[in-house]
Amino acid sequence: MDQDDRDWKAAADAVPELRWLKMLVTGLAVVMGLGIIAIVVLLWMRLSQPMLPDLPASISLPEGATAEAVTFAREFIVVVTDAGEVLLYDRSGALKDRLAP
Repeated sequence: MDQDDRDWKAAADAVPELRWLKMLVTGLAVVMGLGIIAIVVLLWMRLSQPMLPDLPASISLPEGATAEAVTFAREFIVVVTDAGEVLLYDRSGALKDRLAP
């Protein structure tokens, strides 16, 4: 071991593929870092949204009921209450049907 390869320039002159390999590894690390940042930003944006959309002001739930799930269909709004009751409202907010559990 009479040769010391600690000097980068000497090693790069001896094996030119090392410079190419270093650029590839650096590029891959940058792309992976950007990908992780993009995933974190997308998760933050998605998870910071409210879980349930707000009910329109025209809809009034029965006394003591709270909404557990809300579905906005084309012509109807479906609300599932904490008691398991399914309430079907039209777009104007009038109660059309009620299904008990």
